[in-house]
This record gives sequence, structure tokens and C-alpha cells, in this order.
Amino acid sequence: MQTTIRSAISFQGFGLHSGKPARLTIRPASANHGVWFKRTDIMLGDSLVPARWDAVELSPLCTRIKNRAGVEVATIEHLMAALVGCGIHNALVEIDGPEVPILDGSAAPFVRGILSRGVRELPVPLRVIEVLTAVEVHTAHGWARLSPGAGGLSMDFHISFADAAIGTQDKGLNLANGAFVRELCDSRTFCRQADVDTMRANGLALGGTMENAVVVDGDRVLSPGGLRHADEAVRHKMLDALGDLSLAGSPLIGHYTGHKAGHSMTNMLLRELFSMPDAFRMVQADGRTAARLPGAGVGRHEIPAVA
Repeated sequence: MQTTIRSAISFQGFGLHSGKPARLTIRPASANHGVWFKRTDIMLGDSLVPARWDAVELSPLCTRIKNRAGVEVATIEHLMAALVGCGIHNALVEIDGPEVPILDGSAAPFVRGILSRGVRELPVPLRVIEVLTAVEVHTAHGWARLSPGAGGLSMDFHISFADAAIGTQDKGLNLANGAFVRELCDSRTFCRQADVDTMRANGLALGGTMENAVVVDGDRVLSPGGLRHADEAVRHKMLDALGDLSLAGSPLIGHYTGHKAGHSMTNMLLRELFSMPDAFRMVQADGRTAARLPGAGVGRHEIPAVA
């Protein structure tokens, strides 16, 4: 069955890159609605923006979507990961600014809010996208692949940074049955202090603080309290990837591999997948498949206590 949130929940905070305040409200939506954003600060013209792969404006720093009227919403990846990770298929997200609040830099605040309201089943079958043939994209820095899976969504990710505080990290995870909430949702965005200085000099990361990002400098973690996980960086990359993959529009059945991948590369991968009609098929999810999707049966008690 398709799902939506039981009742509305609101969040407010500052955008990581714009530094602008915004209030965001997730509202229930009907079956086959999908996830849409509505800019409530725009009074004239089309204020609705679809959370869909073909509405993405490629950006290395965040996931930004734009409608045909030029209306944008940026940094949607953590919220999208929370929605799919809690098993929400349909929602209307109202926001009064151009960027989703960064909150603590992870998806945990969104997850906590969504699960506090609960998930409501809708009496309409759920359709999923089954990957039939491996597709792959490359850049000068890394690569990403979607390949057939075993009835659910699984993921492997590899990162490597010169800073010893991050270094080389690898993680694999079957995302069935709430693994996202237990393993990934509390992992925060991360950056190097030198990159923060450069971004701010260029008018970016204006809302970033030591409280909403893990900032490293060489072998030092500068953020108070240190890391939530020894491999928090690769876990956050997996969180981002799940949010970006959710823009496929329906749950994916397959295996994602990311090697130094980021937002743009994951979107390129979806574009490659949907350009190859023989590489996937839409199927109605049976009970076994639905039970293996991210968020199936997850509860509030599974949110990590550290978040």
C-alpha cells in the first residue's frame, strides 16, 4: 500500500548555504501524489516544485530542484532521505524560503518528527522501480552504479579524503526494515575547515556552524562533541544518496554503489537509468517486497539516542 504522514509537522531553521531562515511543514497527501514542495512565500505564478529527478539542477554541494517557472528549493536531500527512510510515499512540503533548514546537519530531526506523527496507509497499491540491467556513470572524480538487487534496496559506498580525521571509509548496508533510521539518519554533513573558509568567501555556507556540520582540519574534528560514529562521513554520504535516489519517484529495487560519488553523480545515474527503457520496469509491490523497503515497520525507538 502507498502511505502518507498522519498529520502535519513543522520545522524551522536556517539554510546551510543561504543562511536564510525558513519554516517548513510536511502535510499529508493523497495516493499517487508523490512528494511536491510548495513555496508559500511566492504569491504569483507556479509555486509548486516536484521532488523528481528531472527537476534537479545539478550542483555539487546540495540537491536543488526547480520548476519551469524558475522557482527553486535547495538542500532537499536530508528531508527526502527521511521521508523514504520512514516509508512515506506521498507528501506536500510547504516552505516559505528557498532552502530547507539544515537543523543539526542530519536527517534525524525530520525522522523524529515524521515518526511522532505516524504513517497512514492509503488503499492504493504501491508501484516500485525494479532495476533489470546495471547502469553506470563516471566523472573525473568517481563513479556510481545501479544494478539488479535481491528484492529490496541495498548500498555500498566508498570515500577517501586526505584529512586523517576522515581518511578512507567503506560501508555496505541493506536498507530494508528501518536500517536507514537505525544506521544512517543521525549522521551529519561534513566538510574541511579550508573548504568552509572558501565557501564563505564566495557567499556560501552562510548558515553553517559547528553545531550543524562535522568540521575537520587534518586529523582534528573541530565540532564540539566529536563524531557520532567513527565512520560518520561515509554514513552521511549514504544518507545523501538515499535522498537523491528517492527522486526516482517510486521506491527503487536494486543495488547502488557509490565510489567518491555525490549529488550530481547520483542524479546523473537516475537520468542514465531512465534513458534506457530496457534497464528497468515498473511493477506492483507484493507483500514481501513492501516489507523489505526502507521504512517498512520502523518505530521511534529505533532512532539512535545520540541524535
